[in-house]
Amino acid sequence: MSAPITKSRLGPIRQTYAGTTDFPPMAKAYTDLSRVVRETGLLTRATGFYAAVGAAVAVGFAAAVTGFVLLGHSWFQLLIAAALGILFTQVAFLAHEAAHKQILGSGPANERLALWLGDGIVGLSMSWWGAKHTRHHANPNRVGKDPDIAVDTVSFLDTDAAASRGVRRWITQRQGWLFFPLLTLEGANLHFLALRHLLSRGEVKGRWSELGILTLRFSVFVAPVFLFLPVGMAFAFLGVQLAVFGVYMGASFAPNHKGMAVIAPNAKLDFFSKQVRTSRNITGGWWATWLMGGLNYQIEHHLFPNMPRPHLSRARAIVKEHSATLEVPYVETTLWSSYGIVIRYLNRVGLAARDPFECPMTSAAARS
Repeated sequence: MSAPITKSRLGPIRQTYAGTTDFPPMAKAYTDLSRVVRETGLLTRATGFYAAVGAAVAVGFAAAVTGFVLLGHSWFQLLIAAALGILFTQVAFLAHEAAHKQILGSGPANERLALWLGDGIVGLSMSWWGAKHTRHHANPNRVGKDPDIAVDTVSFLDTDAAASRGVRRWITQRQGWLFFPLLTLEGANLHFLALRHLLSRGEVKGRWSELGILTLRFSVFVAPVFLFLPVGMAFAFLGVQLAVFGVYMGASFAPNHKGMAVIAPNAKLDFFSKQVRTSRNITGGWWATWLMGGLNYQIEHHLFPNMPRPHLSRARAIVKEHSATLEVPYVETTLWSSYGIVIRYLNRVGLAARDPFECPMTSAAARS
């Protein structure tokens, strides 16, 4: 029997961006857990569940189209636009699950499904998103390797915040409070990133297939809006749809890792500890699972990316007990509390973008 692992040996990861943080080897931690999960049958497909979800989403789209036709030139069309933003996000959840091979029985079938859901309905580039998301799963919150904490409009690391300039510096200084308003632009940004990726130089797998599907998607969705609505109302319709889509997507993904441990580039950490320590679950049960497309069980999803959504809640009990045995922190919180954590974390990082005389922490230290 191996020696027990104590809290002192598995202390919290230091949020540092340089140097080495070493952790004890726990190679068997994930192996033992995987065996229990497989024996429990939690990795088997849940075809009936996904068929029901797909049917519900299809009914939602049919209702939205019917409402769009019946309302005509009415500003109540903006309610239809908001509903479409929600429906597109639900389809994005399904595309995410198909890309993780959670839905169908074979890899190629899941890839085709993800392509038509992601590119054909939502308007994303699944080749761009897939490469990015794979790197995120391999190294969540690891500096220099996780693209989800790379600098963008928002800075997730002190060093990136300190290096910001101009308008981005002004935003970074207030980024916690601006985070959710900025998400209203994320829907348009995701479409832009898809086209930029597919029109970029260099080799892009399936470039022309994706461009063709995206062209078909925007023709089917955007053209009718401008054909049947006055120009001003059409732009408002698209603006509301994109804003709701962006906020819903961001509000579903943001609670998962932001404000959790950040891993130094050369830190040594086993797979189980790496995934559990950098992820956060959202409590709430079935309603949170429906609202967030299963992302509320982020710890289990990162440990078993191909586990179907309805099995994640059962896996939670197993993983939580395993984490307690190994004394690895297992973090759960409410959805609203997670948003507070994200805002406070971004505001703390944003302090690095302030001049010394502007930073309240520095000023307080100077007065003392």
